[in-house]
Amino acid sequence: MNIFARFAQDESGATAIEYGLIAALISVGIIAAVSILGDGLAGVFADINTQLEFE
Repeated sequence: MNIFARFAQDESGATAIEYGLIAALISVGIIAAVSILGDGLAGVFADINTQLEFE
């Protein structure tokens, strides 16, 4: 019974899950930012490339 009581009170697994959820949310935010800014940056670099070709 003592083993089960210690297991029920152990919160280290919950902390690991919380860190995993935080890492997942940060990853989703980074992926969203890159996908939103990626198209804009591609346009900027395309414009720079076009201007460099004519000079």
